[in-house]
Amino acid sequence: MGPGRTGTLGERAERAAQEFLVRKGLTPVDCNYRSRGGEIDLIMLHGSCLVFIEVRFRTCAGFSSPEVTVDSHKQRKIIRTAAVFLARKQQYAMHTVRFDVVAMTGDGSAGVRWIQDAFRPQDSRL
Repeated sequence: MGPGRTGTLGERAERAAQEFLVRKGLTPVDCNYRSRGGEIDLIMLHGSCLVFIEVRFRTCAGFSSPEVTVDSHKQRKIIRTAAVFLARKQQYAMHTVRFDVVAMTGDGSAGVRWIQDAFRPQDSRL
C-alpha cells in the first residue's frame, strides 16, 4: 500500500458506512468530529437516539475482524470525544446516546457488520 492510500481507503469506508446507515434509516449529523482527545467517524440520529459510530475497515479479515480493534483504549477516546461534542452541541444534550461500530472488509467475505450498542461508557473504565 502506497503512502497516503490508507486515508483514501478510510474515507471511502466511512462514506460507504454512512450510505449504508442512511439506507437503514439514520440521519447524518456530523462526520470526522475532532476534539483534542480524539475523533468520531460518524455521528447520526437513529430516531431520537444520537449515535456515535466508529468505522473500522480491513482489506482482509484473515487475521482478525475489524471490530475487535475497537479496544477499551479506543472506546475511552470515543466516549470522551462524545462528551465534548455533547457539551458543545447543547441541542443534543437530552438525546439518548448509543455507541455503534460499523466493521467492513474489502475482500467481500464479511461485507458490512453494523454492531449497535457495541460498548457503553461504564464498560470502558473512564
